[in-house]
Amino acid sequence: MKRGERALWLWMPLTCKRTVTQDDGTEETEIVTRFALKPHWFVYAQTEGREIPPAPIPEWDRPRALAALDVAEIPFDLPDGNTQGFARGRAIGLNPLAAMPHKTTFHEIGHVLLGHTGETVSDGATLPRNLREVEAECVALLCTESLGVAGAECCRGYVQHWLRGERISESSAAHIFKVADQILRAGRPAALAEAA
Repeated sequence: MKRGERALWLWMPLTCKRTVTQDDGTEETEIVTRFALKPHWFVYAQTEGREIPPAPIPEWDRPRALAALDVAEIPFDLPDGNTQGFARGRAIGLNPLAAMPHKTTFHEIGHVLLGHTGETVSDGATLPRNLREVEAECVALLCTESLGVAGAECCRGYVQHWLRGERISESSAAHIFKVADQILRAGRPAALAEAA
C-alpha cells in the first residue's frame, strides 16, 4: 500500500442460520443476513506495485493485435472510476480495474477501426453517439464469443441500452463484422489466422 493511505471500513454481509419456533410448535431453520463494519480494506489506487496485466487468451495475443492494427496503448488518465476504457485517435487506454479487460479492449479497438475517433470526417464522425457505442460493443460481442472469454452477456445488455429500440443498418452490420474479423486475425498466430 502507498505510504500515508488510510484503510477503508466496509459493511460486510454475514450470513448465518437460526432456528425459529413457529406458532404450531414446529421448528424451522432460516437464513439471516446481517452486516458488520470491518476495517482494513484498501482500493487498488491506494496500493503500489507492478501493473497486473489481463490473463492471456491462448489463441489471441493482445500486443500482436495492437501492433498489427497500428493501435497504441496509452495510460488510463480519466478520473471517473466507472469508465472502463477510452479510445483517442489511434490509441486506447484501459482502466487498470476494468471488470472485463478483454471485452473493453475489443470495444475500444472497435471504436478506432470503425473510424469513431478519426480526425478526418468519416462515417463514424457523423453517426450519433448511441450508434457508435452499438457498433463498438457489437464488435466486442463478436470477439468475446469467438474467443470464449467473459463479457458477451454484458455486451448484449449494453447494445440493447444504446440501441433504444432502433435497428442496426446493413452497412453498420457489415462494418461490425469486418472490424471484428480484423481484430481476431490480427491477434492470432500466423498459422491460426491463415486457417480461419
